[in-house]
Amino acid sequence: MPSYSESSLEAGLTALKQGDYQTAIAQLEPVASSKGNSTTSLQARVGLVMAYARTGEARKAIALCQTLRDSQNPQVQEWAERALTHLTKRKKTKKVSPQTSKETTNSGNSSTVVSGRIQQSVLEKPAQPSHYQNTFIETPVASQNRFTESDGYTPTQRLNIYWRQAKRAKVWQPLRKPKLLPLRLQALFTIVALFWVMEFLLKVAMVSVNVILDKLPYLAPLPFFYRDPKLVVIGILVSAIALSPWLLDWLLTRFCSQQPLSKDILHSRSRETARVLQRYCQQKRWQLPHLRILPINTPIALTYGNLPRNARIVVSQGLLNQLADDEIATIYATQLGHIAHGDYLVMSLVLLLTLPIYRLYQQISQWGNNISPGFGQWPFNIFSSLIYGIWCLFTGTALWLSRSRHYYSDRLAAEITGNPNALIRAFLKIAIGIAHDIQQVQHTNCQLESLNLLMPISYQQSLSLGSIAGHIAFESALMWDHINPYRRWMAINNSHPLMGQRIQWLCQIARHWHIETELHLANEQFIKTTRQSFLLQIAPFLGIPIGFGFAGLIWLSWQTAFSLKFLNLKWIYEDWNFVSGCLLIGFSIGLVIRMNAFFPNLKTANYQANESLPNLLANPSAIPIDSTSVCLVGQLLGRPGTANSLAQDFILQSSNGLVKLHHVPWLCLGQKVHLPDLIGRQVTVIGWFRRGATPWIDIQSVQTQTGTTLYSPHPIWSTILAIAAQAWGAYIFLLG
Repeated sequence: MPSYSESSLEAGLTALKQGDYQTAIAQLEPVASSKGNSTTSLQARVGLVMAYARTGEARKAIALCQTLRDSQNPQVQEWAERALTHLTKRKKTKKVSPQTSKETTNSGNSSTVVSGRIQQSVLEKPAQPSHYQNTFIETPVASQNRFTESDGYTPTQRLNIYWRQAKRAKVWQPLRKPKLLPLRLQALFTIVALFWVMEFLLKVAMVSVNVILDKLPYLAPLPFFYRDPKLVVIGILVSAIALSPWLLDWLLTRFCSQQPLSKDILHSRSRETARVLQRYCQQKRWQLPHLRILPINTPIALTYGNLPRNARIVVSQGLLNQLADDEIATIYATQLGHIAHGDYLVMSLVLLLTLPIYRLYQQISQWGNNISPGFGQWPFNIFSSLIYGIWCLFTGTALWLSRSRHYYSDRLAAEITGNPNALIRAFLKIAIGIAHDIQQVQHTNCQLESLNLLMPISYQQSLSLGSIAGHIAFESALMWDHINPYRRWMAINNSHPLMGQRIQWLCQIARHWHIETELHLANEQFIKTTRQSFLLQIAPFLGIPIGFGFAGLIWLSWQTAFSLKFLNLKWIYEDWNFVSGCLLIGFSIGLVIRMNAFFPNLKTANYQANESLPNLLANPSAIPIDSTSVCLVGQLLGRPGTANSLAQDFILQSSNGLVKLHHVPWLCLGQKVHLPDLIGRQVTVIGWFRRGATPWIDIQSVQTQTGTTLYSPHPIWSTILAIAAQAWGAYIFLLG
């Protein structure tokens, strides 16, 4: 049986979460006045600070915070310091009545104890070991709820970010219905692309097996491996679509510990979400989607299934912990948008095909990491890289659809909830939460990468945006995304639309409904990026159509010479293979033209340091070819060993944010130290900073504190690639 103090504490915290602050104060004051620094007393005092702040009793809240600063619990001390700083600042700025203070608090800074909406998990403990590793105080209430936050401060709150808490529309008109034909065509294209990729890989596998069997003694090739695999591929795709809900249930449960999410827990986290789901499903005459949860601290959400009655909406524990009531509702509304538009069917198919491949890559990487570094590790490095490449190939088939579908779901979410501003805050908080998770675990979580295609925000765009939050305003950080004239070209290989562009769309909806916007993004304006710079940026790719035109000109010349009986090159111009040689030569020439501008000499006097990183990210006119020499100091993050054979996960955590690193591992064989050996250490990175849809640094050198230096020969790699393409193209061109 719980004691009287525990019962009062539980009742007080429950009233606090429900917004009944007077009842909370009445229940918590007797418990808080008990002597000592017991866990129960500390919890009651923290709850009282929040209740006092909500009711405008700032003096009482400040006095209580001052007593909490003397607590022996270091986390309570830190919490009290942050709360006291904010409360004191507010008191000096403006002296108001209790009612006015309550209204001000509701629209104020969500980074403190008086956030716009008190999240349920203020004092609750995690369901399992947290990435944050700073669990606060356990409460009787928390012990009854498995899905809870690790401490009182979310990643957003730790950064002292000011949120305008812009209001929602009270009455709004429906938006004009978008044309769904482009989305349907993109979904069809994705299925066709999947078919082509599967057929190609299956043919390669069948031919390879038969070649091996033919070379081995006493064995013969399998006759049915010479047949056309089209029908087999069609059967696999149809079966995968039909069984995707249940197969993905098993895979996500097996590999990601997915569990059912009860409606009661969801209702306790976000009352509005339950209403949104119920109202929209009744309107569409659907059954409620199956609700699932992933017990991880990274804020993610995804939807899969094949029919509305089989749809599953999955969120993570981190999303419920880090977002407010109305923000959670808007994220669920975006998932309803995917169901309504039907794009979730194709994305479920892609996830079903890619998840086992990614899991195989993980497993091979684990086996490779268990082997001592040396020659024995190379087969695992090669095989894991091959499997990762296949995973990227399958994932690439859905990039176009993935970028487009969020435009439709964001529109519908705003229309369902009437709250585009909450969706803006949700996107930004998810980006901050993802960046915080990467900083905590010191590499990109495999769940983040494997589920990235279906998430609301990609982890790549969250790296820099989420980590520089608090250093510069969101409006500055997002300026490149919605102003740079070549932004869409730079995002062609991205899985999600640019964050600034999405927020701009939502701001347009808010202005259409005559409500204030959460962010005030600048309008389109003239910037200094020139067309010449852009053409130089895409010179290697421009060389391909130029090479094709050159091949056509050569064919016409040869054909004319043959007609005039001047020259007989029939053996060349009747074999159209020479066209591919011209394409390779054109690509090589474009690569050479771009090289000097892409890799200018690094001069010590021009190095940009850590403090300049936010300004580099905020520059709206830069494109990748506008190289900036940087010398940044920070901790090297990334996956260890075999899992990083292709250098796909190297990140620098500087004092002002995270930035992606590009490294060329296959030309560093002669060096004694390899970049994965430096993961977790303090390093100095010198290289070329590039501002694209995902900002990155091409490494020139990495130096440790002990003086060890590792080089990454990007210009040499580009030269080798250009020479190889030129030689191969010339060989094809001359032999026909």
